[in-house]
Amino acid sequence: MYYGFDIGGSKIALGVYDAGRRLQWEQRIATPHDDYRAFLNAIAGLVAEADRRTGEPGSVGVGIPGMPQTDDGTLYAANLPAASGKPFTADLSDLLGREVRVDNDANCFTLSEAWDDEFRHLPVVMGLILGTGVGGGLVVNGKSVTGRSYITGEFGHTRLPVDALVALGRDTPIRPCGCGQRGCIEGYLSGPGVAWLWQHYYQQSLTAPQIIALWQAGEPRARAFIERWLDVLAICLGNILTLLDPHLVVIGGGLSHFDFLFEALPQRLPHSLLPVAKVPRIARARHGDAGGMRGAAFLHLTE
Repeated sequence: MYYGFDIGGSKIALGVYDAGRRLQWEQRIATPHDDYRAFLNAIAGLVAEADRRTGEPGSVGVGIPGMPQTDDGTLYAANLPAASGKPFTADLSDLLGREVRVDNDANCFTLSEAWDDEFRHLPVVMGLILGTGVGGGLVVNGKSVTGRSYITGEFGHTRLPVDALVALGRDTPIRPCGCGQRGCIEGYLSGPGVAWLWQHYYQQSLTAPQIIALWQAGEPRARAFIERWLDVLAICLGNILTLLDPHLVVIGGGLSHFDFLFEALPQRLPHSLLPVAKVPRIARARHGDAGGMRGAAFLHLTE
């Protein structure tokens, strides 16, 4: 059995999967915030219950919102104050008496999608999250690529290409980013980025879903705005695809519910790729909120 934990600031979610990658049991509890021992024991309690239900000790994978292991072996996760700065992987492995594999939640999202029955034969799968921020992950031959510092897939912190700035308008401000840099594409392509751009162009405060609703209603400004935003998205994504050359791009996050995205991107991307490049298949994420648990469980499917 494969146990996958999706751990966030408010909840710990466990999914138990069989050898066929089918969900057998799931449970959610509140995340302890102040006590590291209570945090570890909460996970251990769920593992014990899963072992009891399945009749065997399952493998344990964990997805967290942060860096699973820094150079000194400790976890960095601002949303998990009870565990951040602690040797979480080593301590949980010792407590459970089995190997625990930990990765960040964006990689787990991508891994979950890459192991979908329809996609698992594809060698290189890129996950792209378009939501409150912009991020994602990369899976090669069924295994997530973490990189030196677990920042593979931090696509939102690549800088705005010159032709994207032209598409936005050269008077568009180069926005400061929370990462400390300026001009990160997250500031223009995320849900809040869409809202900021609308405010910049039209001096009106609307959310991304409100803007999309106007586009669907045929409102002229919204139609022009979304066309321009899609152009910028395709330009930015084209740079990333030129680097990674994936067979599949799976898009999740709140903006993935915008159906026109999946029609518009394949039409626009060829203009931003090398002439010999093939546009990868672009699909909406299939596993929703369960993706974190699934991906964490599947950390044990490869060596």
